[in-house]
Amino acid sequence: MSIIQNNMQLFIYTDGGARGNPGPAAAGIVIKNSQKIVVSFFGEYLGEMTNNQAEYRALIFALEKAAEIGGVEISCFSDSELMVKQLNYKYKVRNQEIAPLFLKIHNLSAQFKKISFQHIPREQNKEADKVVNQILDQKNK
Repeated sequence: MSIIQNNMQLFIYTDGGARGNPGPAAAGIVIKNSQKIVVSFFGEYLGEMTNNQAEYRALIFALEKAAEIGGVEISCFSDSELMVKQLNYKYKVRNQEIAPLFLKIHNLSAQFKKISFQHIPREQNKEADKVVNQILDQKNK
């Protein structure tokens, strides 16, 4: 059971990874509240895709979950500099497989009062990265 608050601020940490590029891929998501307490974390095996596709899919899953739990102000953190720069309109999306994922994130973003996308170093994204690697390790067994 989660308590829905007005103007709920959420901090989303996402990671997507593919072993091989393309290769078996997974998404890892950690969502924290304004007190930096984890309110949700999960991951998903994505099948065969590129690392960039996995990064985008992880953020899509996270935004869907953030809406589900009542997020209003969303801060998204990723170690994918390419994705963050594309979402902040600093780089154009040229890849045909990424374009529909970019559009989906753009559309999902419209439901939040405020949203930001920030690049962080890999060392600051260890929780989401751990989820990705656990899923991929289990799949390889």
